[in-house]
Amino acid sequence: MKVCYILAMIVAMSVSTAALAANKAEKLFIDGNCNNCHHPTDEMVGPTLLQIADKYRGDKEAQAKLEKKVRSGGSGSWGVMPMPGTRASISNEDIKVLVTWILAQKEKPKTPEKSDTKSDKTAK
Repeated sequence: MKVCYILAMIVAMSVSTAALAANKAEKLFIDGNCNNCHHPTDEMVGPTLLQIADKYRGDKEAQAKLEKKVRSGGSGSWGVMPMPGTRASISNEDIKVLVTWILAQKEKPKTPEKSDTKSDKTAK
């Protein structure tokens, strides 16, 4: 009985830890003004978070590359528009959390569209 209780507590804490990390990253995304140029799925001035995650998916050095890019800024990866560096008040640990969250973005499954028509066939 105690084992089941302990396992339930571990599962609950791991789920809430993941949710807290996502909430922290989303807050950093907004507080760091990243949302002025980036959006999770809709293209704005900069690439979407999903485009960034897709570009670097499978790149073992992506975390370090993007942490450096977020800290220092730069241009050329997505066109000529430069990305400003992050304020010094945002810690390297916060940038690590943010980049981890960005790289974890995955496309949400699309729901099939329902058709109003019953058949494409015409009566003869």
